[in-house]
Amino acid sequence: MGKILALVLCFGLVFVVLPATAGQWDKATTVTFSQPVELPNIVLQPGTYVFRLLDSPGNRHVVQVFNADETKLYTTILAIPNYRLTPTDKTVMPFSERAPGMPEAMHAWFYPGDNFGQEFVYPKARAVEIAKAAQEPVLAAEITPSEAPAELLEAPVVTLTPDNKELAKTFEPEPREPITWEAAPLTVPAPEPIELPKTASPLPLLGLVGFASLAVSAVLRAVRR
Repeated sequence: MGKILALVLCFGLVFVVLPATAGQWDKATTVTFSQPVELPNIVLQPGTYVFRLLDSPGNRHVVQVFNADETKLYTTILAIPNYRLTPTDKTVMPFSERAPGMPEAMHAWFYPGDNFGQEFVYPKARAVEIAKAAQEPVLAAEITPSEAPAELLEAPVVTLTPDNKELAKTFEPEPREPITWEAAPLTVPAPEPIELPKTASPLPLLGLVGFASLAVSAVLRAVRR
């Protein structure tokens, strides 16, 4: 993945304390940073923070970052689903390679067990700098710290390349659990017996045979005489 540094949060720059509520829909996760960490529109100082996913529809998400006891909201971040082939049982936060003297810039956030995470969208001016330093494309939009979640969800998002080219960002639907099913065995019903139509009564035929017998007897008697 080029110069994107994927850090599992159990050592190094950050250390996961624990998920705030395991399996919760908002993916609440408590992390402790040992060094300054850059997020869109803010640099978090060393300390403990809670990352929480705000409920939002569609192919965009909003991530909120609080202090340890969630009494202070530090920032609200626009994010786009970012997929990975192999989920892990730990929180993973990849960081883009930083320029000398700059804090690590967080690239995305993957919750344990998920095959998709949240890729952060940076303000365009800063996204250009990060893309050049990391030699990796960065999601960007014209966003400010004061924008409300609803405004973030409407901001046009582009991909900025290391050479400062803007590429249209295409969105794919979020992955869902595959639906497995087993086809029921094909059963062909047995054909119903065909009932032939009933023939007419045999009595007329018996009468005809009897009449013919009488005629033959009369002829024989006449011949004998």
